[in-house]
Amino acid sequence: MGIHHSISDDPTVPAAFREMVPPLSRAAAAEESNRCLYCYDAPCIKACPTSINIPSFIKRIATGNTEGAAYAIMDANPVGASCARVCPTELLCEGACVLHDTSTPITIGRLQRYATDYAASEGLQLFAPGASTGLSAGVIGSGPAGLSAARELARYGFNVEIYEAKPVAGGLDSTGIVSFRLPQHVPAWEVEQVEALGVKVHTGTRIGSTISVQQLLDRHDTVVLAAGMGYVPPLGMEGEELDGVHDAIRLVEATKSGRMPTSLAGARVAVIGAGNTAIDAATCSMRLGASGVKIVYRRTAAEMTAYPFEFEFAKQEGIEFAWLTQPMRIVGDEAGKVAGLECIRLEPDGRIGADGRRLTAPVPDSTFLMEVDAVVFATGQQRLIPLAEQLGIQHENGIPEVNPLTGLTSNPRIYAAGDILQGTGAGEATVVSAAEQGKRAAAAIALAFLGESYPDFKREPSSAKAAGSVQARLR
Repeated sequence: MGIHHSISDDPTVPAAFREMVPPLSRAAAAEESNRCLYCYDAPCIKACPTSINIPSFIKRIATGNTEGAAYAIMDANPVGASCARVCPTELLCEGACVLHDTSTPITIGRLQRYATDYAASEGLQLFAPGASTGLSAGVIGSGPAGLSAARELARYGFNVEIYEAKPVAGGLDSTGIVSFRLPQHVPAWEVEQVEALGVKVHTGTRIGSTISVQQLLDRHDTVVLAAGMGYVPPLGMEGEELDGVHDAIRLVEATKSGRMPTSLAGARVAVIGAGNTAIDAATCSMRLGASGVKIVYRRTAAEMTAYPFEFEFAKQEGIEFAWLTQPMRIVGDEAGKVAGLECIRLEPDGRIGADGRRLTAPVPDSTFLMEVDAVVFATGQQRLIPLAEQLGIQHENGIPEVNPLTGLTSNPRIYAAGDILQGTGAGEATVVSAAEQGKRAAAAIALAFLGESYPDFKREPSSAKAAGSVQARLR
């Protein structure tokens, strides 16, 4: 069943949480696509982690073959509809566009959204399952990496089952990215595309408790570990137990599920951290009615891990920043509620950390109290150490040790992909990179089980528009 509406049409979604960027009209998409130079050795393709043939899909839009454009996008990137909205295109494809030198780059992300929105609104099923090989694959996690691996394996003829611990599939695309950037219906459609290939998705199913690792391995010939990371870990800071302390991931998750928290209305909010999740939590808090939001970070803007465009967006939303500020403890009132955040000022001390960022030291006698009513932790995510231990694979503090080209772990039947391979919270984990890792793991599995002819196991879609190539016209 196709998705035929936008979240902006849903009256149950508060206006502040409806999608911010409007879609391109047909006329605007045609005009923008005709600006493309259709470069032969296109730098935009090289800049895309999933290697979408960008000139090809843009040419298809220009010639009226929007279904074919959607196929070209989704064939390369199984979560291409989500990436159209959340990819850092300014740093990737659009950043590499040759038109930077003469005018403005093609708005590739918006054209990608135009094509994938069309496919979703028309209820198109873009792909077909491969002929059954009799092989079975289990995928742990249904985020971008898990969905990508599952879809590709199904196209290679594997019987695939996904095991998702949460009640809804889609990973952080469904639960952890604010809806005014990524509406819920978008990852839901991507999940539908995978389910339509015969992939079974078991939500509310946690490996190690709902199903044992041994049961999982008994059921399947191979397993893809794509479980991402957990919630924000506790910092061990005094006052973490107070009413008014929030986990950034859980805060965004609540808004995505429709459970809009009311406790932040009128509150003064401090967000600890300066990555993309911190920006999401801060802007989310502001849209929930906070009277003011301040991001508290122990370094400067130059060291923050949020993307530059996210930083600019936060400033436009009225978010304030407390740089070179280290939270020390959360202060509560007699009722057990947050009343303040005790901090100390820092200054660069001339040292450089292993990650290349400047280190800081406390400024003597600079302790002060920031008066706030709520504190949001956005300081990275927990690594899934127990899961790695249960699977019996080699890992470093929960990060599986893998072949970087294939994702193969120390167990020849288990591959890993996605955010679980990052684990540092330093900003390198992206939706598009996770999708590529999922594809890569699926290809490695297909090669291992089916041999070098594994690409031949894929079936083309029945639609000539989708499958048709425009390569001859591009040369």
